[in-house]
Amino acid sequence: MTAAAAPVLVVPSAPSAVPALERTLAILNGAVGDYLNRRGNGLATPFGAVLPSQGGRPIPATTEGFAEAFPAASSRVVVLLHGLMCTELDWQYAVDDQPTDYGVSFAKDFAATSVYLRYNTGLSIPENGAHLSSFLENLVALFPVPVEEIILLGFSMGGLVVRSACHVAATAPKPPGWLSLVTSCFYVGTPHRGAPLERLGRLATRLLGRIPDPYVRLAATLGDLRSAGIKDLGDADLTSEHSLQEKRLTLLENPAHPVPLLPALKHHFIAGTLSEDPLLSRVMGDVMVPVTSATHGQAAPGPGGVAAGHAVAILARRADGSRMAHMDLAHDPQVYDQIRAWYTDAGVAG
Repeated sequence: MTAAAAPVLVVPSAPSAVPALERTLAILNGAVGDYLNRRGNGLATPFGAVLPSQGGRPIPATTEGFAEAFPAASSRVVVLLHGLMCTELDWQYAVDDQPTDYGVSFAKDFAATSVYLRYNTGLSIPENGAHLSSFLENLVALFPVPVEEIILLGFSMGGLVVRSACHVAATAPKPPGWLSLVTSCFYVGTPHRGAPLERLGRLATRLLGRIPDPYVRLAATLGDLRSAGIKDLGDADLTSEHSLQEKRLTLLENPAHPVPLLPALKHHFIAGTLSEDPLLSRVMGDVMVPVTSATHGQAAPGPGGVAAGHAVAILARRADGSRMAHMDLAHDPQVYDQIRAWYTDAGVAG
């Protein structure tokens, strides 16, 4: 496979320059984005590609829009999906005090075009998965050059949206052409087996609802108003059928998960942990996601970091020596170095 010359790279602004409004809207959408969407509220974030280097300017999903946004487009495309209550700017980190991000670095190292997606994280994961599948279908049809390869990179909830989109495409009566172009999926801090904190919140809400006090029940009602996207994280619901089921209070009943990984794709799991103790790591992980969930049950990588045919990395320390918490995974040089190493070793870069 050949790739066009590397696109002109515009390094995004430093994280400190991120407008407060963008953060506020991302948090609002993550909390009640499904409600905003149902009401047709203009604050609901639409699904689509944006340009971080131009303040998050939306890219029209048209031939002209893609051509203008990617004047030096490559046949190799990496698509980045942020996590809950995040934006495309959360991928940023610094190298030698110079700002960059995972997409900019990947484009530079592998002559790829980076496509950053922004989406309403309050919508259910299956809804966003369907949006992603439709977007990729349009991208392949309307991109300035023929797309030969797609790499999918998701942080936290973004990784589940990637899996949901792949499931939508694989089970369609006529699978869209974009799926056959995907070679690698990278999941960074993704709760493949669910997020325990959401399940604990679910349990607390139900217990409060049973207390015969109007104020306590009001608190329970308010707690239950959290978005469909947040609720889906509890059990890593990837399909509408599972998303609409009554939410369980315990661990996942099926540890293998009802939606399997697509065997034709290369899957790579990166987990963070605040403890180097194996037991604490499995249970606590990066606080938000246990290692067993982030690695899809592969908590102990074998030689070369490969377990059950999948690539696994567990990071306990950041590049600066501090502990690796959940949000740190979205913008740490070590994480990108691992992605680069895996992609190079796969033998598909060239």
